[in-house]
Amino acid sequence: MSKYAEEILAAVTELQRHPTAEQLFMAMKKEHPSIALGTVYKHLNALAEEGLLHRITEPGSPDRYDRTERHDHLICSRCGKIADVRLPDMQGRIEEALGQNILSYDLRIRYICPDCREQEENNTEGGA
Repeated sequence: MSKYAEEILAAVTELQRHPTAEQLFMAMKKEHPSIALGTVYKHLNALAEEGLLHRITEPGSPDRYDRTERHDHLICSRCGKIADVRLPDMQGRIEEALGQNILSYDLRIRYICPDCREQEENNTEGGA
C-alpha cells in the first residue's frame, strides 16, 4: 500500500466523521502541498474496491467515506450530516425474514438532526 493510501485510510478510520474526497484532499494538502485531488480520488476508489473503506453514496451529495467496521448511519434529510449509530446486528433476523443468507446490509435512517430541528423551531418562533 502506498504512503498516500495509508494516510488516507488512517484519516478516514481515525477521524470517524465521514469525509468527502475534497475534505481529505484539503487535509492531505497540509502535509503534502503537491498532492493532486485526482490522486486522492484514485486512492479512495482503490481502498473502497479493496473493501478497506466504505463509500456512502447519497443522491445530490458528494460521496463520503467511512471505516468498514459494522455500524449503521443516521442521515439528516435537511443538512446531509451523517452520524454513526450502533444498533443490534440484524443480519440473522433479515436472513430469517428472507429465507436466505445475505452477504451484508446497509441501514440508513433518515431524520432531522437536532441542529436542523432547533433552527426550524427558531425560524417558526420568529415568524409567528
